[in-house]
Amino acid sequence: MTHFVRKSTALTVLGVVLGSLAGCGGPGSAPADGPPAAGRTPVAAHAPSHAASAPPTLAPGPGARTPVFERGVKAGEKVVALTFDADMTADEGPRAAAGEHFDNPGLIDLLRRAKVPATVFMTGRWADEYPAQARSIGADPLFEVGNHSYSHYAFKSPCYGLPAVPKDGMRADVARASASFRKAGVRNTVPYFRFPGGCYDDASLRALAPEKVTAVQWDVISGDAFATDPDAVAEQVLDEVKPGSLVVMHCTLSAAPVTDEAVERIVPELRERGYRFVKVSDLIRAAQH
Repeated sequence: MTHFVRKSTALTVLGVVLGSLAGCGGPGSAPADGPPAAGRTPVAAHAPSHAASAPPTLAPGPGARTPVFERGVKAGEKVVALTFDADMTADEGPRAAAGEHFDNPGLIDLLRRAKVPATVFMTGRWADEYPAQARSIGADPLFEVGNHSYSHYAFKSPCYGLPAVPKDGMRADVARASASFRKAGVRNTVPYFRFPGGCYDDASLRALAPEKVTAVQWDVISGDAFATDPDAVAEQVLDEVKPGSLVVMHCTLSAAPVTDEAVERIVPELRERGYRFVKVSDLIRAAQH
């Protein structure tokens, strides 16, 4: 999925984020979704984890290109994966130093209290800025952490105004993010990569092939980036979710200030419809059987 298609109720364009999406949390006491999460074993250049088996990945695409995963099995069990991009661009340090919040600890607290498994796609720059939160998310078996690049610069240009990563610097940018995860002590990492802004092309898929990651996109856009109406965000997700859906949301107060409020509505309503929340690794595993 290279382009963002959004309903009129959505108030934002997802890819414009020049960084600023981060840690999460929140209330609730519903039963845990899915099987108990396990730790992870080390995978390639990713931070070490503690698991009995490696997370599933897709086979390489044509010409050994990086494979792309957009959603789970369309027919079958009513499962949905909520994913949260923890964005911060490489040049936003001064804004964070001035007090801008690229994190959202309340959202993670919310997910924990509601016992909602989730996959967080974290930038290395965010992990550098919030190492304690990154370590906490990465140590919690409720979550898994995917690579969202170090810089949150575009891997295909143009891409919603994001600065571009040179083609010969793409692998290094991904590896630098992994190094930041290791430094912060992020444990539950998975070999999944999300392109900043969701923008990619054949050249970027070829460039990342040696990293042996699965690129993870989505089939449901929440519209939470820069949104001010949590009900509009919730309605967009609730209208679009289908069995096997993969939802993209964000975890940063400065760029997605109403995500936690939207999640407070989304979670109980989807559970009422019979949906179970899973991680991206669960969707990929189910798709392989």
